[in-house]
Amino acid sequence: MPDWLSLPAGPVTDWVYTILGLVLLLLAGDSLVKGAVNLSLRLGVPALIVSLTIVAFGTSAPELLISIQAIWDGVPDLALGNVVGSNTANVLLVLGVPALIAVMHTSGCDTRASYLQMIAATFLFIALAYRGQFDWMSGIILLAALAAMLIHAAVAANRHRKAGMEVEDDLEDLEGADPDLPWAKIILFLVLGLIGLPWGANLLVDGASNIARDYGISDAVIGLTLVAIGTSLPELATTVMAALRKQADVVLGSVIGSNLFNLLGIIGVASLVGTIPVNETFFAFDFWVMLGASLLLIPFVFLKMDLTKIWGVILSALYIAYLFVVL
Repeated sequence: MPDWLSLPAGPVTDWVYTILGLVLLLLAGDSLVKGAVNLSLRLGVPALIVSLTIVAFGTSAPELLISIQAIWDGVPDLALGNVVGSNTANVLLVLGVPALIAVMHTSGCDTRASYLQMIAATFLFIALAYRGQFDWMSGIILLAALAAMLIHAAVAANRHRKAGMEVEDDLEDLEGADPDLPWAKIILFLVLGLIGLPWGANLLVDGASNIARDYGISDAVIGLTLVAIGTSLPELATTVMAALRKQADVVLGSVIGSNLFNLLGIIGVASLVGTIPVNETFFAFDFWVMLGASLLLIPFVFLKMDLTKIWGVILSALYIAYLFVVL
């Protein structure tokens, strides 16, 4: 990381750097998505492919940059904690809070295939963790699984289209797409995203790891809580707006898609950058909480239950209890 991206740290400024880094990550990630989506569409890349790849990876860019930066800084526990904590937060917090706002009729959504892929990815992730580390071999396996899922999604979408079924693939439905966006703005969005992401990741990782040392908290716990909640904010904002618009399919789809990319894409790429050792504490508690949270979606995916305010209270309370136990 270039020296100009680093700032001096101190007992008070660590919190400032952490918050500033988080804000930079969120803004830069959104900017990169807008720039990449519109550049791809201008170059003639089909909107379906853009939505399956560029948008999905772009919205996961903060988690990816944090994981890579954590490995470079010698705090790999923070990288692994970020992914595990984000997946837990995505189910309990990102679904729980919107359910407190409005009832979501998830009974009308068919997310069975995507959900089963997410559960399979979770078991694969935990199985690879039993090797004691995520190395280049683990990274190749995870990325291969992600590629297979993307190909399956593309084939299924094309099958629906050929059968004459409606596919939400219009430009106006694609996140960040603007057919009239000038080239100058596209380039500006890309530049801001490419500069802001590494800078924000550097600030957040440095600040968070310093806070962990100051308070005697492990890097894994900081990743599971502070960093995980911060990087889940885009998904939370998306699901809250979707809940207000009564778009239950968007809510479930956002959570399932985010968890898939966290497990397969983020750790997959990060494992190719450097080896991530798996601390025994993850096997004692955090992996199973992540798996248990994922299994809580079964009533909404298979039993056609709606996500009511009661469920919102239960999920939110479970997340608060999880934070209490971890901290």
